[in-house]
Amino acid sequence: MQDLVLLALAAFLAGITNAIAGGGTFLTFPALVLSGVPPVAANATSAVAVFPGYLSSALGFRREIASLRPRDTLRLLAITLLGGLAGSLLLLVSSASAFAVVVPFLLLFATTAFLLGPRLRPGGEGQADEAQKQGNFSLLAVSIYGGYFNGGLGIMLLAVFSFWGWTNLNLMNGVKNGLSFALSAISVVVFSLGGLVLWPQALWMMLFAILGGYAGSVLARRIAPWIVRAFVAVVGYSMAAYFFWNLVA
Repeated sequence: MQDLVLLALAAFLAGITNAIAGGGTFLTFPALVLSGVPPVAANATSAVAVFPGYLSSALGFRREIASLRPRDTLRLLAITLLGGLAGSLLLLVSSASAFAVVVPFLLLFATTAFLLGPRLRPGGEGQADEAQKQGNFSLLAVSIYGGYFNGGLGIMLLAVFSFWGWTNLNLMNGVKNGLSFALSAISVVVFSLGGLVLWPQALWMMLFAILGGYAGSVLARRIAPWIVRAFVAVVGYSMAAYFFWNLVA
């Protein structure tokens, strides 16, 4: 009974965290391990558990997402799926441990880029178009990373959007969660076919991740933008510190 409560609480809080910033798996993964799930199965089960929470979060921001032109939405989705597929295939032929060396540096850069993105973006119409093109390549690179490793994906997506010059945090979070859902679908299929998912725990946690995801989208609307940015910064820098610690420990 205690394990069920622990998993439910972790999934709910992960849904909220993912809706606003990212890093929810850093709550669900240790909760699964503490409940007795082996690390490899815990990693796969955690990814599946938080997966539908991205969709409920995106639905919470559906008005902002609808403000995008359909062709832009399709472009973002296509780039994300292409990168996610490439990253997943790369994972099948390589070791994630080697890639983990650069993760803390990427998170540190991404969090800083998110905070400074609009200031770093070139001004002027022509330069803005060039920044958008560079942003497409950045989105592809981040999507490959997400398909391969996934940790901190939300922070990195927010950094890309910030570099594009987006300032509406609700739009940024909505698109981030929608793309995370699409990208995570690839990992879910791979993990499921690989027999790594413990479905009783995953299904139980899915329910609370969905509730948390929608609650997070509602919460993000009601708090000041600077608080959202501060929360993203705290999560991003904390995750970077965690990975740096693991790197030197």
